[in-house]
Amino acid sequence: MNRLTMKPLQGAPEFLSALLFVRPLPPLAPKREAPYGGSTILAMDLQWFAAEDEGRTEDPTDYKIRKAREEGRVAKSQELIAALGLLFPALAILFLARYILRTCVEMLRFFFLRINELDPVRDRIVAGVFFSYLARLALPVAAAALAAAVFSNMVQVGPLFTTKPLVPDFSRIVPRFGRYFQRTLFSMEGLFNFAKSIIKMGIIGVVAFMLIRSRIRQLVNLQTAGIWLGLTTVAGMAARLLIISALLLLLLAIPDMLFQRWQHRESLKMTREEVKEERKMYEGDPHIKARIQRRMREFMGRNMAVNVAKADVVITNPTHFAVALEYDEDTMPAPLLSAKGADEMAFKIRNIARENEVPLVENKPLARALYREVEVGENVPVMYYQAIAQILAHVRLLNEQRRRAEGMRA
Repeated sequence: MNRLTMKPLQGAPEFLSALLFVRPLPPLAPKREAPYGGSTILAMDLQWFAAEDEGRTEDPTDYKIRKAREEGRVAKSQELIAALGLLFPALAILFLARYILRTCVEMLRFFFLRINELDPVRDRIVAGVFFSYLARLALPVAAAALAAAVFSNMVQVGPLFTTKPLVPDFSRIVPRFGRYFQRTLFSMEGLFNFAKSIIKMGIIGVVAFMLIRSRIRQLVNLQTAGIWLGLTTVAGMAARLLIISALLLLLLAIPDMLFQRWQHRESLKMTREEVKEERKMYEGDPHIKARIQRRMREFMGRNMAVNVAKADVVITNPTHFAVALEYDEDTMPAPLLSAKGADEMAFKIRNIARENEVPLVENKPLARALYREVEVGENVPVMYYQAIAQILAHVRLLNEQRRRAEGMRA
């Protein structure tokens, strides 16, 4: 039964080194669960607006979230898209102001100098020159707006491309006024959108009022100023208004993004029947699954008797868990967990061990840890080498004492 022999330390595996130099260690401390309690968290009660009114009380499964994403139904804040869509073009206009002004002057000079030479109806060059100037003026701002749209969507939903939202849905052609008014007026979404609209109008109004109030004297004196001074003053105020409003709307987009994520998850909630059907579809019929598990247990039970009989030691809880360990230093780098069980299965393992004279060692923390972390047929982790080496050394000593006692009786 006992295959543990003493060999030189040179070339021995890591576990064998731990086995030869066993040091007493304190017993493994069981994992402690964090106690519940502490201060209560104050949360907003959204029960009135939740999906529980329709019987959808279960959290969405990973499959439903993935399917909704494939269909283009994701949590997305339009306020963030609008704020960045305003900020990026405003910054582009601000940094390219001289280039835009120079291009506009060049375009006006070209057409005014040739006003008597070119005929817009007959000369095709007029349209070509006009569209070339228009592209030079609009493309930088359009590129900034496109970059803002792509960036704002990537930040919220990541890389996603689907054409399913473009597929026509004829069921939406029939108007549903009751559902429309319920969603837009008498729902959390309607109230939140109404509050957003009020806040946005207030932000833009307050910013415009403060800017005009700070420059009121300059605006009054513009009637006696030159064209260039009036143009730069008004343009500077407009650019400042756009940028400050965009930054404040960007701050407003943060709670909107959180609300959209909450609302999206609420819209994906499922009923218990839907969860059962989905689980049955992807995990199989529960009756068939239980039958397969029963046959696997029977198969493991037949092999368990052989594995426990060959084991070197069985570590017990002592009543709830039992794990059988086998170790051959010539063929194994570390002890192998050959069988394990809980409750009734642990009782069977202990009986088989007694019938085959396999030593039973009680170590509650170690038995519980090996049962939870190691599967049958796997080597034990390095962190348990020292404790198991101490147990196997104790078992070896008991076997030697038993052999001596049998020799003296003989």
